[in-house]
Amino acid sequence: MNAVNVSGRLTKDVELRTTVSGKSVANFTLAVKREFAKEGEPQADFFPVVVWGKPAENCAAYVGKGWYVNIKGRLQTRNYEDDNGTRHYVTEIVANIVEFVTAPKEKVA
Repeated sequence: MNAVNVSGRLTKDVELRTTVSGKSVANFTLAVKREFAKEGEPQADFFPVVVWGKPAENCAAYVGKGWYVNIKGRLQTRNYEDDNGTRHYVTEIVANIVEFVTAPKEKVA
């Protein structure tokens, strides 16, 4: 079974676009904390996330950089060839559900 369930913070604002067929797709990167490697030194993994349809539109409208979210979906690997003929491989999370948990902490002036 291909199932992913991760929680983390968005590293930048959501990028929303519309495909040629008219379907909405959103992309963002999620920073997910790891176990500590050394005492006091946190580490994180950064996962690219893709969301389709109405959930993509909701993500673009309501969350942005710093938001803490829960993602439920699946892993997907794809590849493409760039203009120079180099093949690139991408592994990403395709989210079915994005739960908005908390907004980023406001900066104190």
